[in-house]
Amino acid sequence: MLKRFRLIMMMLMIWVMAFIGYGIYELESPINIQQAEVVELNRGSSLAGFFRKIESNHWIDDARWVMIYAKVTGLAKQAKAGEYELTPGMTTKEVLLLLVEGKSIQYFFTLVEGQTMRETLAKLKDQPRIQYDLPESPKDLMPAIGLSGHYEGRFFPDTYSYTSNTKASEILIRAQVRLERVLAEEWQKKAANLPYKDAYEALIMASIVEKETAAPEEREQIAGVFVRRLQKNMRLETDPTVIYGMGDKYNGNIRRKDLRTYTPYNTYRIKGLPPTPIALVGREAIHAALNPADGTELYFVAKGDGRHQFSSTLAEHNRAVREYQIRRRSKDYRSTPVEE
Repeated sequence: MLKRFRLIMMMLMIWVMAFIGYGIYELESPINIQQAEVVELNRGSSLAGFFRKIESNHWIDDARWVMIYAKVTGLAKQAKAGEYELTPGMTTKEVLLLLVEGKSIQYFFTLVEGQTMRETLAKLKDQPRIQYDLPESPKDLMPAIGLSGHYEGRFFPDTYSYTSNTKASEILIRAQVRLERVLAEEWQKKAANLPYKDAYEALIMASIVEKETAAPEEREQIAGVFVRRLQKNMRLETDPTVIYGMGDKYNGNIRRKDLRTYTPYNTYRIKGLPPTPIALVGREAIHAALNPADGTELYFVAKGDGRHQFSSTLAEHNRAVREYQIRRRSKDYRSTPVEE
């Protein structure tokens, strides 16, 4: 009887070891794919269902082994929903750990400096794998995402990563939080004696600087011109604010009639800053608005190469305008026009 018992126990141990060995073999075996494959663990779906799907594709032999391992180790409850890329050579165990670590496929969306919120929402709506849960009109945007105030310029332009089925509102909330943090950081480093009541007015100025120049080295100089004009109670007279105020009426050209037509944003008609930002604003433009270059310049005219000619007097400015009008008579250019 004792010999028979020992024989049974030995056979049982051999069977258990074979069972464990085969399970290890299954876990450590490469999955049967010849190229990268994308699979998704949906929110609310079971991990067992995920691996059964892989088994039905004949990428693994038996899903039971990885599930036994996942339950014994407690990893089954740690798997995260998402879209995952499986690559040749990856083992079944590595697939499980990929889900546990949440290394899902990342997509990217970029908010661009100088763009309006209407342009940004149109781009966001066309992004793949995003749940677009925002209103059609920017005017309804802020209440829809639980914020107050005007929508323009309230989101920080940067590249944001997201996973499949991320809500568009989540990306904008991240961008809004980032904008507030950057603005607060730059406000702490501002120069003295600036003509702003608060950081929001600095943001408005920064949006004008953002739209006025494509040359990074000119930002502080542009800001300096506008700050000095505010301090002297001069109108800003900047075309981007006119264009913003025209809205859909703008067709690529500004006429003298447009400069004379009142809108809250037409800085040829109003004194001081417009009521809100006019575009998305990067950190560099915010820094420039809060740290404008010293000098005496009050005017600038576009040279046609993305840069500007700066002048301290109206007479100098008029000469510069005539010079660059002659040079670029047949091409578009932008300037702060002669004061009347």
